[in-house]
Amino acid sequence: MSTTNSNGRMRAREIGLVPGVLKPGKLNAITDVADVRVGQVTIVEGDRVRTGVTVILPHGGNLFQDKVPAGLTVANGFGKLMGSTQVGELGEIETPIALTNTLSVSRAAEALIDWTLEQPGNERVASVNAVVGETNDGNLNDIRHRGVTVAHVRQAIAAAAGGPVAEGCVGAGTGTVAFGWKGGVGTSSRVLPKKLGGWTVGALVQTNYGGVLSMAGAPVGRELDRYDLKDFVEDGSADGSCMMVVATDAPLSDRNLTRLAKRAIVGLARTGSTFSNGSGDYAIAFSTAAEVRRTPERRARLGTYSELSNDFASPLFAAAAEATEEAIYNSLLMATTTHSIDMTGKPVTVEALDIAAVRRILEKHGLVRG
Repeated sequence: MSTTNSNGRMRAREIGLVPGVLKPGKLNAITDVADVRVGQVTIVEGDRVRTGVTVILPHGGNLFQDKVPAGLTVANGFGKLMGSTQVGELGEIETPIALTNTLSVSRAAEALIDWTLEQPGNERVASVNAVVGETNDGNLNDIRHRGVTVAHVRQAIAAAAGGPVAEGCVGAGTGTVAFGWKGGVGTSSRVLPKKLGGWTVGALVQTNYGGVLSMAGAPVGRELDRYDLKDFVEDGSADGSCMMVVATDAPLSDRNLTRLAKRAIVGLARTGSTFSNGSGDYAIAFSTAAEVRRTPERRARLGTYSELSNDFASPLFAAAAEATEEAIYNSLLMATTTHSIDMTGKPVTVEALDIAAVRRILEKHGLVRG
């Protein structure tokens, strides 16, 4: 699907950058996984506020009553992934997943809790595990202003829908920076061949981290002379975070979803991440399959779930790695140059990745396809 925007930005496949061997879904987005919904609110105010919120709903029903199995993994834990310990302990998610900036985690959680308590059937609910991830967008956003409100998060939940997902400088990616260029929100998907189950895996990322940018193996960061530790000077640009959300319709247990989340980290590594000391690199994976959903009826009795065995997991692992890698490329390629004023009052500009230059590098290394 072509999503070239009015600024001339293009997704990876539109410039011939095709990671991996598996085919994408129709939208090449996390919403290719049936019933998954995404909502985003972008907040740009004056010359200092550049932030937002992105929410992912695993399905359109009552998430607290019909919980989805989930797993998560941490590559470097300098972050604030709210709700992670309960996900790790119980292997399930019971609210939408919200992504925002570091100092807005509590407000996002408040909105998720309010929304959950209001849902019909939840009148007696007394405990809610809100899941909120973040990256620090303080380079381009007046993060201490705390521009994300409960109302913004509620607006994103209300706007959540299937279909195409906006990428680049939107939602939680409005003020992020990756590899020294403008980062943002990106998404991608993979569909397994029928002989391998025909399952779909989708990924959505919020990129705000450093390293030496590599695209399908091409040393883009090195050839464009922008990368961490250049000239052996530590300027802090390596720090940052990356939030990755992986969805699938394969009936996986929370244990195998944890394994799936680990393969998202493989996709992150392929892009040149150094998982620096100041980076919070987290991946969450969940399944929408009806067979493994934790419904009230199933929770009220002894029973078993019909889940995919370990022997069929490897193709899904490959799909998660490929989808995450391409989602990261899309976050960079769809982002636009952004201007702001930092906390010291100094003007700051973060440039968008030069698409023409990227294509020349890919051509040089024989990596342009289609």
